[in-house]
Amino acid sequence: MRARHVLALLLALAAPVAVAANEGVADLVTVRQSGRLLAVAQNRMAGPVEVVLHASGTLASEPPMPLHRVLAAGERAVLAELPADTGREALVLTATPGEPHAVSRDVVYSLPVEESAFELGQGFHGGFSHGDEANRYAVDLIVAEGTAVLAARSGVVMQATSGFREGGTDRSLAGRANLVRVLHDDGSMALYAHMREGGVTVRAGDTVTLGQVLGYAGSTGFSSGPHLHFALQVNGGGRLVSVPFRMIGPDGFLPLR
Repeated sequence: MRARHVLALLLALAAPVAVAANEGVADLVTVRQSGRLLAVAQNRMAGPVEVVLHASGTLASEPPMPLHRVLAAGERAVLAELPADTGREALVLTATPGEPHAVSRDVVYSLPVEESAFELGQGFHGGFSHGDEANRYAVDLIVAEGTAVLAARSGVVMQATSGFREGGTDRSLAGRANLVRVLHDDGSMALYAHMREGGVTVRAGDTVTLGQVLGYAGSTGFSSGPHLHFALQVNGGGRLVSVPFRMIGPDGFLPLR
């Protein structure tokens, strides 16, 4: 029996005894097999994800932790063999979308909303919500609720989330924005965020072309009003890093810097 079929059988028969939280990116379970405990990771994205398995204390494993691995789209893999008495709190899985250390090409991005329907809000280094590494080089395009969000560059939908309803300026909402993440052929990823509830029209794994409708703008997550948050990101080695980009609008390049 092939290894992947054996793993699928194990997961079907064994109850998980530990779960790590990287909701929507990757999951971790431990399964028992013949007195052994296996740490198994599942990539939940339709694109590569870098995972790192840590021990919260001193814990022997084979191979030893911390353990780094890149999982292909949807891949499920055994990461390590653990002592049989390993507890639920002993393991931590961190997961970062994308191939580590991808280098984005200098591409001019198209405006991801209708040309006549936007105002330029925060640009690069915006003080309200663009201070962290993952969003330092991002742009907020202020639009009316329901404005069509368009692909600024072709690629493959890596992640599509549309079930969140609430939005506001409470920072606890930062991880609750509806979004689309598109993987480009150079390994960079475009993030389109704050779409309205149920307002995403593509699914993970879809190939999208320049100008294709991805969904409709809203104000979900950490947001003071309807807008589209757009960022170009790469995996900087276990962390999401935003990178500068150029975007063309109806009057030429947007003044993002």
